[in-house]
Amino acid sequence: MTTAAAADLAARGLAVFPLPPGGRKPAGPWRSQCLTDPERVRELWREGDNIGVGCRASGMVGLDLDLHADNDGRAVLAALAERLGEDWPDTLTVATPSGGRHLYFAVPDGCTIGSFSGARSPLGSAIDVRGPGLRSGGYLVGPGSVVGGVRYVIERDVPVAALPEWIATRLR
Repeated sequence: MTTAAAADLAARGLAVFPLPPGGRKPAGPWRSQCLTDPERVRELWREGDNIGVGCRASGMVGLDLDLHADNDGRAVLAALAERLGEDWPDTLTVATPSGGRHLYFAVPDGCTIGSFSGARSPLGSAIDVRGPGLRSGGYLVGPGSVVGGVRYVIERDVPVAALPEWIATRLR
């Protein structure tokens, strides 16, 4: 099942690489392992491996909207959008095992948005940013992956949208 999920992501233009079964962290260097050809993914993927999505190789920024007992990234982003008079972004959205969400956004070539976590995030607490960065970039755990017995699942199956300017402005 993870092979099909990884091939589907590659067909969407996302660069995928294997993560250890059940894991969220690469076992070693991953940037050179990113694949964008669905056929190569089908040939090389080991069934059961989790899926990483490389931000730089995919030309994307990922927003990881965490859900904690005292903080909800979805509520933080919704409040920011409302304060600015902006709409909730309509883009590929993945539900995470912890109840959070990953939002995928396309960025132009040469984008240098970095990765931020927790209180350092320019979008607010509980919103981690995974960007293409200056050199290597970050990654997201992709849909189809299983952590703690719970699967990452595509919740909003639409094309990856361009990063909205109101978000990009805060990340630059």
